[in-house]
Amino acid sequence: MDGNGRWAVNRGWPRLVGHRRGAERVKEIVRACPDLGVRWLTIYAFSTENWKRSTEEVLGLMGIFARYIQREADRLSAEGVRMRFIGDRSRLDPKLQALMAGIEARTLANTRLNLTVAINYGGRDELVRAARALAEKVAAGSLDPAAITQETMAQALDTADLPDPDLVIRTSGETRVSNYLLWQAAYAEYEFTETLWPDFTPEELAAILQRVAVRERRFGAVSA
Repeated sequence: MDGNGRWAVNRGWPRLVGHRRGAERVKEIVRACPDLGVRWLTIYAFSTENWKRSTEEVLGLMGIFARYIQREADRLSAEGVRMRFIGDRSRLDPKLQALMAGIEARTLANTRLNLTVAINYGGRDELVRAARALAEKVAAGSLDPAAITQETMAQALDTADLPDPDLVIRTSGETRVSNYLLWQAAYAEYEFTETLWPDFTPEELAAILQRVAVRERRFGAVSA
């Protein structure tokens, strides 16, 4: 969800205004997904590299995350949205961690839309944490190194109970993957749009889905 800060700066406003507007856009996209046939939505909210930003912006973002969870809990639950988080939570404020755990528990049984939020997430960090967890099992004698497969590795990732993405969309004209779902998106389709995230509408999402739907996905094979 790139471009919040630029959206605000282009209008002469503080960057946090753009992040707040971006959070409002998340609500619209989440609400639109089920009618568009989307059952799994993962949004990249804060990367392991985003700690490099100013203290003011980082604290502001954390406050936005907390308010979103508090304000949206009732609506998400009522609309059948299951919310969960991926990423390393250990660096997050304990109060925010408690809010995250609370809404995960509250929406656990919901099935209309699976909403996953990546906070303090980085693909390389995730792979290192997964490798470390497997290495600890090997050292403890509970896992044979010869038994480690792609499936074993996938089960050690934050996304163990999520399907791999069919489509990754990046807004704001950037054309990098930026350390996002590096393992999971090995065969995902990619779409890059010039639209800044606060201007990204359900209508644009629908248009992208229509374009991607006609692509042939061969997963390394050849056409029949």
